[in-house]
Amino acid sequence: MEVELLRELVSIESPTGEEGEVSAFIRDFLIERGLEVETLPVEGFGDDVIAYLPGKGPTVVLNGHMDTVRASEGWSKNPLGELDGDRFYGLGSADMKAGLAALLSAFVELGELPRKKRPNVVFTAVSDEEGYSRGAWELIKSGKLNGADLVLVAEPSNEELVLGARGRFVVRVSVEGKKAHAARPHLGINAVEELGRFVGNLGRIRLKRHGKLGRGSYCTLHIEGSADGLSVPDEAMAIIDRHIVPGEDWEKVKNELLALWGRLGLRGNVEISRFERPTPEMLPYTVRENNRFVNTFRSVHRALFGKDPEVSYGKSVGDFNYFGTYLGKPTLVYGPIGANWHSADEWVSVSSVRRVKRLYLEFLRALV
Repeated sequence: MEVELLRELVSIESPTGEEGEVSAFIRDFLIERGLEVETLPVEGFGDDVIAYLPGKGPTVVLNGHMDTVRASEGWSKNPLGELDGDRFYGLGSADMKAGLAALLSAFVELGELPRKKRPNVVFTAVSDEEGYSRGAWELIKSGKLNGADLVLVAEPSNEELVLGARGRFVVRVSVEGKKAHAARPHLGINAVEELGRFVGNLGRIRLKRHGKLGRGSYCTLHIEGSADGLSVPDEAMAIIDRHIVPGEDWEKVKNELLALWGRLGLRGNVEISRFERPTPEMLPYTVRENNRFVNTFRSVHRALFGKDPEVSYGKSVGDFNYFGTYLGKPTLVYGPIGANWHSADEWVSVSSVRRVKRLYLEFLRALV
């Protein structure tokens, strides 16, 4: 079932903001199998799909996102799906329609078991993960997940168990200089040059180290500024990515940037602000390695594959940050092996999808 679902899901184009068709497919797939299904509107995006299996013991949320990035140039395989040996190529195949297919398949098979042999399970497929996590945020705001004990996210993790991730701020740095004739630059303050010196020295900021997530990071994403004719430019702006670890908040980030500006002795007026987004900031989280659900996951993995899963921690952000912080539930990320996410010839291992689906099913059964 999981491989056929992967084919079907990849064949439906669903770039962020155009998830309606794949949302309807998942909804109908679940309804046709007699499962309890509802949808949650996400304005401007495809509806979230939510399905329920009552059972015994803890309540587990299964989560995957339906959207993909848009196709890049350079594809040599069919972006709507092409099998070549163990590799299934297609846009969104790894990120994350394979994980979504494995979750759907496990969920349906779990529904065939007697109620007393399965936990309470809530399947969720959400929109806009590749953008601003509007689907995950609507789901959290709705209160429908308040009774959850655990969230399992099927993002592609190369069959590693991910127990946390860094968070992220996007920073806007605006500089106001002083206009003058370009032939007499000493009479002005060149905002472009001052900002250039600033971003060129971001590496001098000492960053907090976390025992599991490592250090945060800075990366300049965009910089702009221009002159009005033959003049010293008096305005410039940069957009900077700042990944964070626990113990780092917005005030810390803002203050360390202002301190760097001062240490460098840069001229002009600088303003540090957060880049506007329609959903809350993505904050870092971790799950204890001795958490009871983690121990069960390890035990099932060992029984199936003869070894414990490799444990890792995410460098970047996703819907899992929302579940791990704003929902405040232990959030495990585990998904199949693949490559070329967000680029040409994205692929996922078919045998890995089968293994992952099997692990999901046995893990859920072991929770009862």
